Amino acid sequence: MEEISDYFPEAFRSHQTLLFFAYFLTVYFSAYFLLFRRWDPTPRAFASSCFTSLFHGTPAALLSLAATYPHPPRSYSLPNTPSQDSVLEFSTAYFLIDLLHYLLFFPSDLLFIIHHVATLYVLLTCRYLVLRGAYPILLLLILAEVTSPCQNTWSLARTCRSHSPSADRLVRFLSPKFYTFYSIVRGVIAPLYVLDLAYSYWKDGRGMPGWAWTSWVVIMAVGIAASMLWVRNKWSVWRKERDLDPRKKD
Repeated sequence: MEEISDYFPEAFRSHQTLLFFAYFLTVYFSAYFLLFRRWDPTPRAFASSCFTSLFHGTPAALLSLAATYPHPPRSYSLPNTPSQDSVLEFSTAYFLIDLLHYLLFFPSDLLFIIHHVATLYVLLTCRYLVLRGAYPILLLLILAEVTSPCQNTWSLARTCRSHSPSADRLVRFLSPKFYTFYSIVRGVIAPLYVLDLAYSYWKDGRGMPGWAWTSWVVIMAVGIAASMLWVRNKWSVWRKERDLDPRKKD
């Protein structure tokens, strides 16, 4: 008789995800209980999440680049390699930690909660159910995380700008540059990539279950649309602040 572990062998034989989970949990606790322990409760929790994200974004992008570099372009349906699986587990652990963070401290922030649940669906089905298709997911992860250092630095500065002139200056300096970079990556490069991915799967998705690539592409497209709405709102707020700022001509 076949056991459950026959269907998910790596999930039971590998402890990488648990190790990565412990890693991100340690980072989060270090931020919450040590680095930001003197902050007020809400900004303390938010800053801890941003700090943890710094330990995921750039490493995930670099690991994804290393795991996809040897493959030829458009290797969208190939079986996952061990290195690709490791990156999927690394990001799975991070999103689990951040999802728990939002459920505990910001349960009304449904947009981020839905985003994290959808992202985990893609990562987990690719890693443990479909066992292929990691290549295009990791390429999109690179696009998603390439803006992470700037975004988290900007977010941390915004959290304490009200009582820190240097943080306020940093926000003013970073905002237009970060928004521009984010808009190009999420508004131009990522949509073109997802369109190419969808067309490639539709034309020749041999080996890939239709439900898998279709759901992945839909989640990617919705995520990009949400990102563009977010940055559009940020641009609007920035323009209003600039118009009201007497120093705008300096």
